[in-house]
Amino acid sequence: MRPFLFLLAATFTMGTAVVAADQRFSSGPNRVSLIELYTSEGCSSCPPAERWVASLRDAPGLWRDFVPVAFHVNYWDHLGWRDRFAAKEFTQREHAYAAKWASNSVYTPCFVRDGAEWRASSRPPQPSSEKAGALSVAVAGNGAVQVEFSPAAPRKTSEAFEVHVAILGGGFASKVTAGENRGETLRQEFVALALETHPFPALGGDRLRTEFVLPRSSITDATRRAIAVWVTRRGELVSLQTTGGWLEPSERN
Repeated sequence: MRPFLFLLAATFTMGTAVVAADQRFSSGPNRVSLIELYTSEGCSSCPPAERWVASLRDAPGLWRDFVPVAFHVNYWDHLGWRDRFAAKEFTQREHAYAAKWASNSVYTPCFVRDGAEWRASSRPPQPSSEKAGALSVAVAGNGAVQVEFSPAAPRKTSEAFEVHVAILGGGFASKVTAGENRGETLRQEFVALALETHPFPALGGDRLRTEFVLPRSSITDATRRAIAVWVTRRGELVSLQTTGGWLEPSERN
């Protein structure tokens, strides 16, 4: 669901964006889908997929039913246009999915929904009835992040979980002057600008809790910023529960 705003706190600078108030993001008990797009500004077949992801800004289920993240890969940079959003770690993430699917290749655009290859349709992703547990994220004005997760099923003694947090940027317009998209102006939304993984403590019963500092990005020209947070079992890719929302102040239009 969308964030609840609390009392004003000290400001925290993320590039040019400022988080001026404490915010809370929560999932509810049903599974919120993590929608990943693997894309590149150097790929001529990617712009339609990126436009579809951008259209999700106006979808009623955004943050409540699904959270979109666009990971830019770097394996098309050799075609003449270097994608400034691309990162080796995002390419490695897609390769990890390919290995999980017993595939020996990666491609763009590639959609992933909750760990499985997925074909986007004209409609936004539909809500899930699967019970996944409650995920809650609090972002303080000083950049401190507190995450709590209560799994839907009782936690096994041997189970270990970790939380992944991505800073997303939108409102980008890239004028491409080389490569397959030469002459095009590409507009980007929900772009992953930074990604970190943090473990939950081994102890904690069925209510897990961890704290860390909001990751920073060197890309500072986003018109709007958001946060995406998801939980997995330790070392796995498939999200168990997800939440996210706009980081305030954020120009959403």
